[in-house]
Amino acid sequence: MNSGRSIALAGIYFLFSAIITTWFIARKAWLYESADLMILSGSIAAGKWAIQLVAAVMLLREQRWTFIKNIGLVCLAGSVALLIYYFLPLSWGFLTLTVSVGFSVLLMILMYYRAVRLSHVSIYWFWTWIACVTVAVFFQLTLVFDVI
Repeated sequence: MNSGRSIALAGIYFLFSAIITTWFIARKAWLYESADLMILSGSIAAGKWAIQLVAAVMLLREQRWTFIKNIGLVCLAGSVALLIYYFLPLSWGFLTLTVSVGFSVLLMILMYYRAVRLSHVSIYWFWTWIACVTVAVFFQLTLVFDVI
């Protein structure tokens, strides 16, 4: 696939992911103590992707746009997976949200690994993303939700 098409698809994937995730966070306003915490939550979610994008642009050569396109699809799939919250037959409030987020993260882990393999980049890209996700979850639980 040429780089122009990969760039366009990556842009579309990340744009729609941002729209879906922003909408999802806004619909869950009852979870947040303030609008600032909602913004922080979205920023943390976006931050792990921004780190990967900047690193890919700076460090990858041949596979740069293929990789960015592939992880853009992972990001979009993770955002869409959050929407299972609205289709689960049970309404357990925070627990239902936890199931949705857990499913989304698990799906992204599997898809990110596949994206790394399809893009023919080092497995270290996968492990650095896992580190970013771990830090993001920690920040969400400590800074946003004050759970731990």
